Amino acid sequence: MDNYLLLKLIHILAAVVVAGTGTGIAFFMLMASRSNNVQAMAVTAKHVVLADWLFTAPAVVVQFISGVLLMQKLGYGFYSTWFLTVFSLFVFIGLCWLPVVKIQYDLKTEAQQALETGEVSARFTQLMRLWTALGIPAFVGMLAIFYLMVFKPLAVV
Repeated sequence: MDNYLLLKLIHILAAVVVAGTGTGIAFFMLMASRSNNVQAMAVTAKHVVLADWLFTAPAVVVQFISGVLLMQKLGYGFYSTWFLTVFSLFVFIGLCWLPVVKIQYDLKTEAQQALETGEVSARFTQLMRLWTALGIPAFVGMLAIFYLMVFKPLAVV
């Protein structure tokens, strides 16, 4: 098998893992939060943190490395409009995601405290709003990268 096709497969699979895990995490955390069931919120928050470290973080690293290798293999320019746009979106998404990781730990702590007190704190609600506010533009950025990867509307060399 041509290593270009293998690289491309790895790159696509990493993108699927990032998008799928991100979407799944968002769905389950939002649903648990809306349920007002403190036990569901605590368990979900705990698993969201774990899923980000097991799936999202490694897939992002693989995505970056495989993307750079594909750029080299195809002879695409690292100063091209296309690459600078994709890279800017990648950095933007990362800047949204890094605080989300911290927020998820805080949500996990707040949910654990809610288990002990029996009620959800105002801080948990505020953190969920911030978590969502950062997740939406990151998700839109991810969709934009998918568009750019598939259609390559900008100069790549």
